[in-house]
Amino acid sequence: MDIDELVKSMMQAERVPLDKLTQKKQYSEWQRDDYRSINTALSELDTLIRDGIGKQSSFIKKKVSVSNPDAISVKNISSASDFTGNIKVNSLAKAATMTSTEKSAVTDAKKKLSDLGITAPQEITIQAPNKEGGFDTEVKDGVTSVKPYTLTLNADDTLESVINKINANSGVTLFFDQNSQNFSITAKNTGDVKDGPEIKLGGSGDFFAALKLSSNNEEAGGTKGENASITYNGLDISRPSNTFQINGAEITVKQKTAETVTFSSNADVDAILDTVTQFVNKYNEIIKKVQDKTGEAKYRSFTPLTAEQKKEMTEDEVKLWEEKAKSGTLKSDSTLKSLLTTMRSSLYTAVDGVTGKNNLSSIGITTTKNYLEGGKLTIDEDKLRAAISEDPNAIYNMFMADGTGKAEKGLARRLRDDIQSSMKVITEKAGKAGYVNNNFTIGKMVNGLDTRISAFEAKLTKLESRYYSQFTAMEKAIQKANSQSSSLASYFS
Repeated sequence: MDIDELVKSMMQAERVPLDKLTQKKQYSEWQRDDYRSINTALSELDTLIRDGIGKQSSFIKKKVSVSNPDAISVKNISSASDFTGNIKVNSLAKAATMTSTEKSAVTDAKKKLSDLGITAPQEITIQAPNKEGGFDTEVKDGVTSVKPYTLTLNADDTLESVINKINANSGVTLFFDQNSQNFSITAKNTGDVKDGPEIKLGGSGDFFAALKLSSNNEEAGGTKGENASITYNGLDISRPSNTFQINGAEITVKQKTAETVTFSSNADVDAILDTVTQFVNKYNEIIKKVQDKTGEAKYRSFTPLTAEQKKEMTEDEVKLWEEKAKSGTLKSDSTLKSLLTTMRSSLYTAVDGVTGKNNLSSIGITTTKNYLEGGKLTIDEDKLRAAISEDPNAIYNMFMADGTGKAEKGLARRLRDDIQSSMKVITEKAGKAGYVNNNFTIGKMVNGLDTRISAFEAKLTKLESRYYSQFTAMEKAIQKANSQSSSLASYFS
């Protein structure tokens, strides 16, 4: 007897319930993945709203015209209204500097400090102005004092490595010119600190003396830092840097001017239009994705393929089959259909308490005429441009008004609430990347199926062993009977 073939045939019938469990597990995993795909898309929309129409900075973008852009540049930082002004640049900010008072004995910066005759170990300190035009401070024992940059030098340090550390970590840039054997120091921040030198060099050894540098920039070889000075709308203003923050605008002066420079701003319609358009496009993507999945055909006769079935099919046949088998995992899903309804209601209902532009149609955004598209949005660009030019902050307020109830909340706030609520429900059902199965409904179901599959596989293993034992015993009995029959026949012959 062909025992292997007999057992295989009998086990195929016994495996049918196991195949059904495996197929159910596979379908559940497909469904889980489709839910997660929806959640990913919703999360992307939520992030786009937060970083786009949900930020006032998106609606205060401005184009600024300057009569002399070579002299000054102006950009909006936080001003919600348009601005104009005139500036005369009296002087630019300069950084304090220091140079060697005479030629040093240093010829090669790659040499160790010990080879250059510089004492080590020793500690050096460098005091330099910060961006605010003052000095960094520290508090010790209740006393506030200036906190200089401190560096400990060792004998094995090279001059080059010390220079690199100073340049990377302190408030100055130290430069060595090998040809002249001179050093220079420049403060990284501009400005005049008024009460004394901007740069102070100190320490316990002879490092700066070896570089022929004075102890501060007010002594020989040094120059004072200077503040930038401008006349803004008739008012004299001074700052330690060439950048001024005035009334929500950032003004950077580039060169001294003899004449007054004028500037003015207006809404950057193109940039704001792009922000709103990105939101509408992403919203429409979500509508289509959810509609496609909830309306997808379900082919009940196309069940997930077993491993044995895949062996009997070509790669293309498997691909086509699984396209049908995966279809309809979220067909008519109540959570997703409810999400669509809620999002439409949130976007199409006017915002209470907001006068003027309080709904999408007031800025040229309406639903498409094709009801089969599920409420996709379309933009009348001319009307939206006009609304942005008129008052971009009114559009921001329509999207982000803060109220106690849903009716008083801005359209984007409502939509984000809807999205986050639905994402929570979906996560409870399908989890997300990194979740263990015990944390969500489908995962628990998959765990239960795994337990049943393992138990059934153990049962089949025992059954298969029993079949082999029975057929082996049968074959031995038949062989014994045949042997006895042959022996009896020999007596009669």
